Amino acid sequence: MCEDSTMPTPSVVSVEVLNSKSDGKKYMTSEELQKHNKPNDLWISIQGKVYNVTEWAKIHPGGEIPLMNLAGQDVTDAFIAFHPGTAWQHLNKLFTGYHLKDYQVSEVSKDYRRLASEFAKAGMFEKKGHGVIYSLCFVSLLLSACVYGVLYSSSFWVHMLAGASLGLAWIQIAYLGHDSGHYQMMSTRGWNKFAGIFIGNCITGISIAWWKWTHNAHHIACNSLDYDPDLQHLPMLAVSSRFFNNLTSVFYGRQLTFDRLSRFFVSYQHYSYYPIMCVARVNLYLQTILLLLSKRKVPDKGLNILGTLVFWTWFPLLVSCLPNWPERVAFVLVSFCVTGIQHVQFTLNHFAANVYVGPPRGNNWFEKQANGTIDISCSSYMDWFFGGLQFQLEHHLFPRLPRCHLRSISPIVRELCKKHNLQYTSVSFFDANIMTLKTLRTAALQARDLTNTAPQNLLWEAFNTHG
Repeated sequence: MCEDSTMPTPSVVSVEVLNSKSDGKKYMTSEELQKHNKPNDLWISIQGKVYNVTEWAKIHPGGEIPLMNLAGQDVTDAFIAFHPGTAWQHLNKLFTGYHLKDYQVSEVSKDYRRLASEFAKAGMFEKKGHGVIYSLCFVSLLLSACVYGVLYSSSFWVHMLAGASLGLAWIQIAYLGHDSGHYQMMSTRGWNKFAGIFIGNCITGISIAWWKWTHNAHHIACNSLDYDPDLQHLPMLAVSSRFFNNLTSVFYGRQLTFDRLSRFFVSYQHYSYYPIMCVARVNLYLQTILLLLSKRKVPDKGLNILGTLVFWTWFPLLVSCLPNWPERVAFVLVSFCVTGIQHVQFTLNHFAANVYVGPPRGNNWFEKQANGTIDISCSSYMDWFFGGLQFQLEHHLFPRLPRCHLRSISPIVRELCKKHNLQYTSVSFFDANIMTLKTLRTAALQARDLTNTAPQNLLWEAFNTHG
């Protein structure tokens, strides 16, 4: 794994209003804008116009964290990536009257914005195809097969096959939940919210609110060791030796302590990786419960709690219909192991990619997404298996784009990366596994070389393994 240099913290300077005599506009420099990077003083710039989003951040549909991570800088590319054209009209009421004096657009950003505009004009963000209907039918078939196998068969192997069907259904449901979280896959926003909570909380037991909270931060700070929660897996896993320095997670607001317990697990992580992925679902259940029981402001918290209770009603009841405890345990383990394939898929897209320490920057949006993602090359008939996320870079650049278009834009993105000498990594599923294991092994061997690790109690840390 390669690592970018640590990104510096922006300096705080006094604001001086620079008036232009030629056009009468009020100006400030990017350095001056950086001062407004606190929760109670949060400014950003979009296309050179400065906006005060201090109060808006509290009700921002995408949460406060994406705005905080990009506070005090120009965020045009990120804004384009995550917002439809209708969002621009809401900016006027947030305008401070200032413009950036030194506002510049890189050649990469110019090409990226041109592509986004072309896709929008072609209606690609609205054309969702029939994938949702096909997926819902497939999921319904899998769930029906699971219930039928449990209730109407006495065969152990049929019960195990039912568990595998449930695991496969959870994989496909996760892709649908991912779709509903990034764009409106249903006819209205209300139905889209219902779909997210129903298929997420009710069917899988994983809160859509928790997913949005972590996933939005992941997209904004892709592969930042201290800002991206999807890389923060101590004490079980560490993709970089920089975690050995007790990094502070900006996302979780606590130190990621690396001591004897972490060193032990990390030292063998290239062996434990697949077993951990098989039971990683337990951690997602725990994270859902911790979030919903916390004092944190959670959108639609009541509905998320209700949906989660629905899951913890039907799932134990279904398992209890099996004839004995050995079969019940085996059924749950099989369903978890099958779903573990998806956890492997998700980690392959990022674990072996470039990482860095520090906050994301709005002026290198395209570059950071390209450096922090890995595409999985496969035939089109396997798109259902990966849910479109094998085109990870394309998805990160255009997260609102329905998955049915990701394969068609892949050659365009590849050519753009080639034009600007940017990394575009696309490897087979097998090679991605090898790359990930090599990354984990490298960090594991480095962990074994450490000495004099201070002993600390990491029991709570172990129960907060994030990802």
